[in-house]
This record gives sequence, structure tokens and C-alpha cells, in this order.
Amino acid sequence: MKSLIQRLKKSFGPGVITGIADDDPSGIATYSQTGAIFGYGQLWLALFSYPFMVAIQEMCARIGLVTGTGLAGILKKHYSRPILFGAVAVLAITNIINLGADLGAMASATQLITPLSFVQALLILTAITIITEVFIPYPRYVSFLKYLALTVFAYIIAAFAIHQDWHTIFLSTIIPHFEWSTAYILNVTAMLGTTISPYLFFWQADEEVEEELMHHKIRAMGRGVPKITKGDISQMRADTVTGMFISNVVTFFIIITAAGTLGVNGITQITSAAQVAESLRPFAGEFASLLFTLGIVGTGLLAVPVLAGSAAYAISESFNWSEGLSKTFTQAKGFYLVIILATLTGILVNLSPINPMTMLYYAAILNGLLAPPLMILILLVGNNKKIMGERTNGKLGNILGVIITIIMSLLTLYFLYNIL
Repeated sequence: MKSLIQRLKKSFGPGVITGIADDDPSGIATYSQTGAIFGYGQLWLALFSYPFMVAIQEMCARIGLVTGTGLAGILKKHYSRPILFGAVAVLAITNIINLGADLGAMASATQLITPLSFVQALLILTAITIITEVFIPYPRYVSFLKYLALTVFAYIIAAFAIHQDWHTIFLSTIIPHFEWSTAYILNVTAMLGTTISPYLFFWQADEEVEEELMHHKIRAMGRGVPKITKGDISQMRADTVTGMFISNVVTFFIIITAAGTLGVNGITQITSAAQVAESLRPFAGEFASLLFTLGIVGTGLLAVPVLAGSAAYAISESFNWSEGLSKTFTQAKGFYLVIILATLTGILVNLSPINPMTMLYYAAILNGLLAPPLMILILLVGNNKKIMGERTNGKLGNILGVIITIIMSLLTLYFLYNIL
């Protein structure tokens, strides 16, 4: 068993870490609410979104891999600064909201299995996040994230710990179900905004560059063009495909767990991921509830650094600051200060009178609104031979990228129409 875990951990790259970070506590809450309110009615989205996630994340990873520069750095160099700064500002705001709500969900989950108070758990988890991301050298830090990634399997085991209507689940997965209602379409927007999130675009591109730094293919982020082989591209694609697959499988099982317990028992008001774990106990038993709780804490410890890190990369590249988790604090003070401030600001989110679930839900929608213009820029970069050389997008990637950009743009217009 130990050797299997070691092999799995070794095979996990930026794509797998990115995919699992997508199933953070805010994602858990959104998926749980989907299952509780709509039952299996939106389960098809887990299958539907998969090829689009792969296409977009593969473009982001390839941009980082081929150029040796993060996404914000590429946008700054080749496109309008107002567009860059607007995107980075919205990214930072949504990331901090997500980050704070994730910390709160983790603290609430920790209360279910320890005698700690909410404030104590919140401060301890915040300290762990900052210390590990800022002070642990990159190779060891990535190893830490890979171990945390294994906790995501708790959601899959939890789903099998309860009775499920597998025939209905199968049909709901392969046959899309539509309801032309504002609530239904708004939730689709939140689901896609949670699964195809801008912070993942920035993070994976930068982590591909970090990997190149670790293997001495470039001397610094944004400095020098690495020599890339077909093997490097193939490995990146396999890693991305695997990471997005794991992400969507977990999404699938979270939805069916909530639908098969909370939904069928009329519990549709979800305020946090921790509430889901607590609510599972009378319907699914202590074991499933414990697994769900451990999953929240484990994936949260992985996702919160990703949220803070992606904001730090984007801001640092926008202002030409020294950046990278491979650098020490003294070598990249601005970069690490953004991580620290973003994480500490996340604490303040938990003092807000706004319902955490409401905040998370609308942060997911904000992600959905920000994603289309960013995806347009990613498509332009991915097809630009001056930037990518011979490593431009393939035909299938372009088709999938254009389709999901159009879909999310239409959802954005629908959302704006309903609030204006």
C-alpha cells in the first residue's frame, strides 16, 4: 500500500494538484447545494464540463511550459494593460473571498472532530497555510501538496457508504436535464464558474514554470525560453487529463452524496461545506460524515495556498516583482507578502455578516463572469505563433475552447440581464 501511494504521489504533477484544488470547500458547498436542491438533475454537468476543462487547462499549462512565463506575464507583454489589471483585480477579490470562506469551512469542519473553538481552528489553519507556503522549499512543499491531494478520495468512499439509486444516476449523467428557470441557469453558471475557474488558469501556468525551474530548464520565471520536447508536452497533457478527470469524478460523487441524503430528505438550505458533513451523519452514518469532514480539511489545505498563490503570481507578474515558490522570502518579498496578506484578509471574510454560502455562491458566479474574457485571451495566446512557436493549439482544443467560451458568455449575459 505504501509503495502504491508513493507511485501515485510521484505521478502527480501541476495538473493533478490543480484539478484537486478545484474541489476546495467552496466547490464542495456548491456541488452539495446542487445535489440538495436539484437532486441528480445537474449531474450531467460533471461529465459535460470535463473535455472543456481539459482543453482550457491544457492551453494554460502549455503556455507556461513553452514560454517559461506565467499567464499574467504573457498578457502584460502582448496585450492591453487595462485588460490585465482589470482581470488581476477581479481575480484577487474573488480569490480572497473564496480563500476566506474556505478557511471558515475548514475551521467549522475541524470543530466536528476536535475540541477547538472556531476562532482557534481558524487561526491554526491560517498559520499552517502561511508557514508551509512561505517557508518550506518548493520541492518539499509540492510533496506536501501531493500528499494532501490523496484526501480527495474520501469523497468517493463516502458516496459508496450510503445507498444510491445507480440506475437513475447513470441516466442523469449521460442524459442532460434542462429547466428553463432562473435558479437552474444561475446554478449552472455557479457550477461552471467553480469548475472552470480563473485562478486555476493562472496557477497551473505558473506551476509548469516552477517545475522547469526545479529541473533547471530556465534560470528564473519569465527569463529565458525553455527547450521543450514532445515528451514534455505529452507528460503535461497526461497530467492535465488526469487532474481534470479526478476533479470531475469528485464533483460527481459529491453531488450524488448530497442528492442521495440531503436532497431526498428535503434539506436544501446549505450554508457551508461543514454543515453538509454534519447533516450527513443521521442519513449516511458516522463514517461517511467523518470522511466528508476529513476531505474538507485536506482539500482546503491544498486549495487555500493555490488561491493565495495564483493571486500572488498574477500581481507579481503585473508589477515585475520577483516571484515564485522556488524563491525564498528574502528573494521575493512582494510575492510572499501578497500570499500572507491575502490569507490574513481571508480571516476578515469570516467576520462579515454575509452568509458564507451566499458569499461563496456569488464568488463562483463572479468566476463564471470573469472566465469568458480570460478564455478568449488564452485562445489568442495559444494560437499566436510569435508566442508559442510550433506549440500552438490543436484543432480539437480550439473547437472545445470556443464552444465553452460561447456557452459561458451566454450564461454571463443571462445573469447580467436578470440583475439589471
